[in-house]
Amino acid sequence: MDELHYWLGFNLVKGIGPVKFQALLDYFGEAGAAWRAGDDELQRLGIDQRAIAALREVQANVDLARYAARVAEAGYTLLTWQSPEYPRLLREIPGAPPLLYVAGRLQEMDNWSVAVVGTRRLTSYGRQVARELVAGLARSNVTIVSGLARGIDAIAHQTALEAGGRTVAVLGSGLESIYPPEHRGLVRQIVEGEQGAVVSEYPLDTMPEARNFPPRNRIISGLSLGVIVVEAGERSGALITTSFAAEQGREVFAVPGNINSRASAGANRLIQEGAKLVTSVEDVLTELNLTMVTQQVAVQMALPESAEEAALMAHLSPQPVHVDELVQASGLSSAQVGSTLALMELKGMVQQVGGMKYVLCRETAPEYKATA
Repeated sequence: MDELHYWLGFNLVKGIGPVKFQALLDYFGEAGAAWRAGDDELQRLGIDQRAIAALREVQANVDLARYAARVAEAGYTLLTWQSPEYPRLLREIPGAPPLLYVAGRLQEMDNWSVAVVGTRRLTSYGRQVARELVAGLARSNVTIVSGLARGIDAIAHQTALEAGGRTVAVLGSGLESIYPPEHRGLVRQIVEGEQGAVVSEYPLDTMPEARNFPPRNRIISGLSLGVIVVEAGERSGALITTSFAAEQGREVFAVPGNINSRASAGANRLIQEGAKLVTSVEDVLTELNLTMVTQQVAVQMALPESAEEAALMAHLSPQPVHVDELVQASGLSSAQVGSTLALMELKGMVQQVGGMKYVLCRETAPEYKATA
């Protein structure tokens, strides 16, 4: 079978998550070899008896080739850690899902994404603010990420579509078990309108159980440069997303609300604890270096003029990257990285932001502007 089938197989096994799967890959070198391993080998790698029993059950009862064919026939895409299309930001987080099921298509420009989340019981104030922020972000070519839930999430997705932007919905269920069911039409708009993607780490028929949603939230923040909370109560699931965002080094934003409104209690507390207060879309765009995403995307998509530029472009983003990290990631020498960055900075492709860290520049080089 194709190696992808074995990644799919491990995705069906309860008890073997990202950490254990990475350990298997490190030891065996490929998923297929791990799939064929004996119980003793698996136990030595820390796979417990319950997980081994679950693995044997899947091996005995699931035709992986047929399951993969079902995924393909439905028009879904499978992305693994090894797929070039796997979201770069998500791959960087601890516990990134080894396999993603994708309806629609993720694009390079989705690396410039912001999550917008909040309460299911939104007020008219929350609805208005969410629409204003999302419309502004979408007009600036920022992709909107959210969780397809009722309330703020749905407003975020719908507004992005209406503004002609892109949006990514992350599910706490399988792609064949859309929840809430009344948002199936919203999913069709995203996918059939080619304005984004709907993604899940869960097998196709996974039901929307409560335990699935907290892990889902780490993907929402992991796909994004920052997370905006519009309205959230003291125990809102949106606050779980911001906790993941903080752990992942993402920016956390919150919209201030009425101090007497339960719907804003959680958002106001986030501001007290250090979240960046949002009064306009410009607050977010400036903080995340997204004021000219169109030009940034043009730089990212443009063909570099040398192999050295190509090697560095593959590891640069709107987030600052240290020169030493670029040396290690690119395989170039320190001298090559330094001279290439200097040339790219003269062209307007990158910008040094202090501490020997670089970002993709806010302004494109003259030769790239024609393609923007």
